[in-house]
Amino acid sequence: MTKYTHEYSMPEFLVVSSAREIKDDDRVFAGVGIPVLGALLAKMTHAPHAVIATESGSIGPAPRRIILGIGDNAGVENALSNTSLWRLFSDQQRGFFDIGMLGGAQVDKYGNLNSTAIFGEGDYTHPASRLPGSGGANDIASSALRTIIMLPLQKRRFLERVDYISSAGYLEGGDSRAGAGLKRGGPSAIITDKCIFRFDEETKEAYLASVHPGVTVEDVRAEVSWDLKAPAPVPETELPTEEQISIIRGLDPEGIYIGSGLKDLTFESYIRMLEASLERAP
Repeated sequence: MTKYTHEYSMPEFLVVSSAREIKDDDRVFAGVGIPVLGALLAKMTHAPHAVIATESGSIGPAPRRIILGIGDNAGVENALSNTSLWRLFSDQQRGFFDIGMLGGAQVDKYGNLNSTAIFGEGDYTHPASRLPGSGGANDIASSALRTIIMLPLQKRRFLERVDYISSAGYLEGGDSRAGAGLKRGGPSAIITDKCIFRFDEETKEAYLASVHPGVTVEDVRAEVSWDLKAPAPVPETELPTEEQISIIRGLDPEGIYIGSGLKDLTFESYIRMLEASLERAP
């Protein structure tokens, strides 16, 4: 019998929600942080045959602790193959990855992401804020068979139209993505700290699919800049299970991604984390 729990943090809830998007046998391009933690959780529970790939070029790592960066040894631990970044992205362009996980500064109702510039009263050449840019996110958004978007629900982030499209979602909606030459893929969900959005099969517009415990539809609508569509009633997002929370805390015992972050990581706590991972060795 599945045992659900109300004892979780919001980062843990996001990890669980992202893990549930992964199917068995999926090939997952996962970024460092909550995305790769969600991929590891999926692999250790309902999707044992999922294959994880990281930006470093590692395919199929099975580490006993979280990956702290693309150059971290855990990123290649027990990997099926350790190749290069360009090879990984080339394979993705050929349609070999089922799912990619992305974030950004802004998202709009068609799942387009902006990680380039916030215009404010300016424009691209004179923005209010210049951001890091797409990096590999545009490649993932363009080539993965489906993408999962993860970011906090805030009105300044959830817009009718993003200021700049760094990574393509469904562009103008409908069949405009295919019309632009992106014949496959597109976002399948936006996971936030208050709810989950999915996309209408015809219009490709994001709609409210579920609200997290304690959150109302009105709470969500107050943070969205378009006329948000929602079923009646809106389902509640499934709670995490005791097993899922236990696994997450075992993978991240120092709370690097589910707690206060790297700022509280000391040499002593890092060594403790390494020793704990050895204890979990088969």
